[in-house]
Amino acid sequence: MVLKVRRQPRETSQSLVHRFSKKVRRSGILLRARKIRFRMKPPSRQTKKKSALRREESRKKYEKLEKLGKMGEQSPFFKKR
Repeated sequence: MVLKVRRQPRETSQSLVHRFSKKVRRSGILLRARKIRFRMKPPSRQTKKKSALRREESRKKYEKLEKLGKMGEQSPFFKKR
């Protein structure tokens, strides 16, 4: 989509730029460009599997420490935030 703004007679350059920027904002060109530029790619299967394994591993580690009494509210390592 091409926007054209022509200078009107007796119009200052500042008002021309202001009119152009207003037209660009209303057209939504910048929003579309930002959506394309900052688009987040969906995670691949491999990435999902790795993160799931990491979560599972950390959960097991936490449960083990909790059974040993090294984690939880009574342990000296527990800190309230």
